[in-house]
Amino acid sequence: MTALPIDPALDLVLDRVIAAPRHRIWEAWTNSSLLSQWWTPAPTVTRVDHLEVRPGGAFVTEMSDDGTTFVPHTDAVFLVVEPDTRLVLTNTLDSGWRPASPQPVAMSAEITLTDHPRGTAYRAVVRHGDPTTRDRHASLGFAEGWGSVTAALARLVE
Repeated sequence: MTALPIDPALDLVLDRVIAAPRHRIWEAWTNSSLLSQWWTPAPTVTRVDHLEVRPGGAFVTEMSDDGTTFVPHTDAVFLVVEPDTRLVLTNTLDSGWRPASPQPVAMSAEITLTDHPRGTAYRAVVRHGDPTTRDRHASLGFAEGWGSVTAALARLVE
């Protein structure tokens, strides 16, 4: 596993220890029926349209606040897939490998899973192209949003 260095001017980081083995967290990331249970903050409902967990594979989700009307949420591509250890994805390419200008922010995310005495050290590093985009993501609620879905992930696998 080769995690990239963190640049505080460009990156946002979420660290959490999850009291579950790495393979359970990996399964929650790579099984569409499990991913749909935690990928958006409750009470929002997630529908997983494509989940091809391989380098170059599509990652497409929709979300709904009422459970019936869905709108696009994620249209991304996996760049790195190291089972039970590391996922890297970006929304700067859409699932059709076309350059994208995603809203509200363009980013790549690196999820790493390492053994910890209490389970798994879970780290999400979200990388941005410039400080303005990073700051915008932070002000839009990165810590709260990614924190709440990571808490939902932990509840699912613990």
